Amino acid sequence: MKQIFKHAFNFVLLSCTSFSVLANVMFVDGYVRAMPPSVPNTAAYFTLMNHGPEVDLVGVDTEVADEAQLHTLVEEEGVVKMRQLPKFTLASHANLELMPSGKHVMLLGLKKPLTEGQEVVLRLKFSDGSEQQLTLPVSKQAIATQDDGEHHHHH
Repeated sequence: MKQIFKHAFNFVLLSCTSFSVLANVMFVDGYVRAMPPSVPNTAAYFTLMNHGPEVDLVGVDTEVADEAQLHTLVEEEGVVKMRQLPKFTLASHANLELMPSGKHVMLLGLKKPLTEGQEVVLRLKFSDGSEQQLTLPVSKQAIATQDDGEHHHHH
């Protein structure tokens, strides 16, 4: 329930902001997974809200890694494997959630180890030619996982 209110609050807050050119796709929240210094790759997870027509996320650029790729996890014969995809489709008036158990952005060939609390800038590229910049914190675990540790009582 907390997540629903958080998303609704973010939506209202962003809806009240008046920009002359406000993108249809809005960033909700996310993070880049902190990894040990010896690991050359990591992943970015985030949620996008699409308030316009269907559009595809077709690429990601970042200064912190040699390459950023769109990936998903698939199960084949009982084995979970990672697969690169050419795009992620953002349906009209829907959310696209990138998470550890599904779609995500792989950051390959980190130029230097990322540290918890550091911020990573990603530049998202869409099929309509638009771009959007996100700044994500580096974190050891999902934001939702941290929230699970709090005790909420609903009556």
